[in-house]
Amino acid sequence: MTNKILAVAVAATMLAACGKDTAPVEEPAPDPAVEAKRIAASSIIVDSHVDVPYRLQAKPEDVAHATGSGDFDYPRALSGGLNAPFMSIYTPAALEAAGGSRELADKLIDSVEEIVAGAPEKFAIARSVADVRAHFDAGIMSLPLGMENGSPIEGDLASLRHFYDRGIRYVTPAHSLSNHLSDSSYDDNRQWGGLSEFGREAILEMNRLGIMVDVSHVSDDAFWQIIEMSQAPVIASHSSARHFTPGFERNMSDEMIVALAENGGVIQINFGSTFVNQVARDYGDALMAAGKLYLQDHPELTEAFLYRNYREIYEVEHGPMPFASLDDVLDHFDHVVKLTSIDNVGIGSDFDGVGDSLPTGLKDVSHYPNLIEGLLQRGYSEEDIRKILGENLLRVWAAVEAYAATTSSST
Repeated sequence: MTNKILAVAVAATMLAACGKDTAPVEEPAPDPAVEAKRIAASSIIVDSHVDVPYRLQAKPEDVAHATGSGDFDYPRALSGGLNAPFMSIYTPAALEAAGGSRELADKLIDSVEEIVAGAPEKFAIARSVADVRAHFDAGIMSLPLGMENGSPIEGDLASLRHFYDRGIRYVTPAHSLSNHLSDSSYDDNRQWGGLSEFGREAILEMNRLGIMVDVSHVSDDAFWQIIEMSQAPVIASHSSARHFTPGFERNMSDEMIVALAENGGVIQINFGSTFVNQVARDYGDALMAAGKLYLQDHPELTEAFLYRNYREIYEVEHGPMPFASLDDVLDHFDHVVKLTSIDNVGIGSDFDGVGDSLPTGLKDVSHYPNLIEGLLQRGYSEEDIRKILGENLLRVWAAVEAYAATTSSST
């Protein structure tokens, strides 16, 4: 009897070894952190607002190599998977009255060209969607250009052609003050009730040339006028959802986000803590109010001091900035997707533009995998994530190019 039992046991073991009568082996779930790095390395990541050029005006550094400050340099960008950071050609609002906007804009474009000339194996100016894709295939980082503040146009539509020829592919009509094109969301002076007459002409000229119209920074009235008249989809290059910061006009209301989507456009989420979290927003408002009073008492200082240096003074008495979290930023992506679709949201970090106010986990350009990991954990598919990382913005850019191809002004 014992031998029979042994024989049965041996037979059962052999059957099991042959894979019979055994439960299927489950593959372990992919590690989200590993998956995030894989997706970052294999996707086109377009960040539509990185303030490197103006940062380097204050403190020149070679961003082709690791730098001791700032949020961007080539090694960190490579680590984060960044392929196409729009270099912001930013001119301070005060230059509208003082003069020198166009001169500074050209100087900043020169500086981006110098970055490329110094490391052509790493960087290239991107003037089209095709350029971005070709550079990606070649392993080169694209540096497309966006103009933050339309002041350098200086009331001459021919200036738009000049800047288009120099590589500018989006223009934000205004910045922190109302100017000759548009009212600003930050300025109580609403001299135009939205866009000026010249501003309206400039919007149509941007359409004809193939320059994306950027609604970040403009007043709500200007936004609605742009949506009504633009012949091509528009972008918000670095804005977040006002739902989380009620009353903060610089962010976009739910109605505006829906209208932007219906226009075919995309909102590129700003990472700054004061854009995504109300506690940080309240701190930022108080800081700015105190800073403006400080500038009144120190007329020798410029607006740049307020954004770059005043916070250190403010923190002595009021304590440090309450940073937002990665989850706060992810909430904005979720909100836009629920309001519209996965096709209408992307990345506009504002790296190098919001100082040391970035959220935990998103402190510089090496941290895009953290964002991707968070999206994976919230159930976004790889296809969805690739849209957020860059394909949505590239789709809008391509639509703007396609419209311009039908007009005579683009040639």
